[in-house]
Amino acid sequence: MALAQQSARSLKSVDPACRIEIFTDQECKDDCFDIVRSLIAGPSPKLACLPHTSFERTLYLDCDTLVLAALGDLFDILDRFELAVAHDVRRTSQLIREKGRHCVPYAFPQMNAGVILYRRSEETQRFLQSWQHQYIELGVKRDQVSFRDLLWSSDLRFYVLPPEFNLRRMTMLDAWEPLDARPTIMHSHRLLQHLRHDDRRLTDPISVHLAERLALTEEWQREVDRDPMMSEADSISRFYLAETHETTRSDEPDDQSSGSAGPSGCVREFEKREP
Repeated sequence: MALAQQSARSLKSVDPACRIEIFTDQECKDDCFDIVRSLIAGPSPKLACLPHTSFERTLYLDCDTLVLAALGDLFDILDRFELAVAHDVRRTSQLIREKGRHCVPYAFPQMNAGVILYRRSEETQRFLQSWQHQYIELGVKRDQVSFRDLLWSSDLRFYVLPPEFNLRRMTMLDAWEPLDARPTIMHSHRLLQHLRHDDRRLTDPISVHLAERLALTEEWQREVDRDPMMSEADSISRFYLAETHETTRSDEPDDQSSGSAGPSGCVREFEKREP
């Protein structure tokens, strides 16, 4: 619950006109939530809840998110599209390249399902219901595999959001030039690292950014330790070497996993901007 409250307060602090709905199996009396509803049971409570939002236009957020700036005209995307999501990161990893029923090109990667913008419509309701069914039938724990399958095979009009609306890597800020983007939503597993393997609890974007800088350096160093050729590789070829290393490994680093945030039973948020 603490993570959901933290995320909700971050939104209210920059965009107080937004109303927030939470589906939870815990008692919740925090006034940062405008609507509190019972979590819907199912193989994936998240997927069961998505069609039942109270709003015409909804922004679903995983609990390991912080809203960094006002959402602006984000919801206007839904004037033209039924749904919007951003690409996931770590796209050459076995985790993110995991396939479902369809042989999907690399250029159509998994979308990160921790930030989903969608509107209420017959098309979207059918899509969300189909997602639940395909998730169950496929039997893969991560819901992004069935999500990509369904996006690939459906006619749903969807839009790919720019990364500032789902910042999975705060280190992207180090590469951007001053006028490249408006960092808007941070979505980092480091906000929940204290629930997994680290005693430190990170609660703000600056501490997350610093932690990611250190982790990035350490990860590249691990690649060099595995293969001394990495130290001689240029800034482009080292990515292809790293992908080659990935195909020879069966273990994926736990601290880089993507997808549904938090342990089983984690509360979820729905958000809507007032007209």
